[in-house]
Amino acid sequence: MLESYFTIRSDGESEIEIKKSRFICSLKRVYSEEEAKEFIAQKKKEHWKANHNCSAFVIGEQNDIQRSNDDGEPSGTAGIPMLEVLKKQELINVVAVVTRYFGGTKLGAGGLIRAYSHAVSHALADIGLVEGKLQQEIRLAISYPNLGSVQNFMEHTPYTLKDTIYGEQVDVICLVDEPKSEKFMAEIIELLNGQVTFEEGECSYHELPITKKEQINDI
Repeated sequence: MLESYFTIRSDGESEIEIKKSRFICSLKRVYSEEEAKEFIAQKKKEHWKANHNCSAFVIGEQNDIQRSNDDGEPSGTAGIPMLEVLKKQELINVVAVVTRYFGGTKLGAGGLIRAYSHAVSHALADIGLVEGKLQQEIRLAISYPNLGSVQNFMEHTPYTLKDTIYGEQVDVICLVDEPKSEKFMAEIIELLNGQVTFEEGECSYHELPITKKEQINDI
């Protein structure tokens, strides 16, 4: 399993206009080539009056499946530039369809490359990205007097406090990046002089938004 990955925050679309041509980029999370092709077909049906519905997708933990299609644009001016934007952002499991309604002005090969890559990067910035991290859930059983120390520790470290359960003792449920689990427990033992017991829960991916849009640039 990957320790972390990047993908789109949600499905969605965004539109730009370049020299009176409309470029509508639709993005969707997909987990198989069949699912990606179904989405592309859906967009072609939806925008059947458009001049072009160009596409690109990356699927798999290591981007094992990569496909692009120019859909009638000059070879290499649409699908490949779109694919390169997805790869540059290190995204996985995403399909992009850029629908073009021709505005009457030809853009030339270089203009088309810039237009299609910008359509995808603009949509990524609008919709947003997330980083998924493989995290271990760790439950700390501690006494009430130690709660303040744990809360202060969690506020000043990269670990996440998921929940606090109050009973005869306090159970503090934490989320820790999987490779750092042992380090985290060692730090808690030192912090509380060993007055803690641990219970490991499930290990799963948790997604956090990436807020810096400047990270999304054209190729």
